[in-house]
Amino acid sequence: MNEPDKKGQDEFRTAVTMTVVWVAGLTLVVIFLALFAGIALDNLLNSKPLFTILLMVASIPLTIYLTFRVVKKATGRIQPAAKKENPEEVSHRDEDN
Repeated sequence: MNEPDKKGQDEFRTAVTMTVVWVAGLTLVVIFLALFAGIALDNLLNSKPLFTILLMVASIPLTIYLTFRVVKKATGRIQPAAKKENPEEVSHRDEDN
């Protein structure tokens, strides 16, 4: 494997890894915010599990939506490496014409 191919693969792996880390961190933040906000509201309004459960359930579609947004944005930034033509393919194309 030559250096440009290896560099391209390393950049791709780094981009995928950073996207996964970003999504995991965002998911944890949303879940913990929903949990602590629900507990705080339940303590404030004396409605023990109601707001905690509601906010935790509401965090599921929010997390899915944010995950799609982050992944869509990240995949838009990943640029494919320039495809190099195989010399054999070029010679076969020339022979066909």
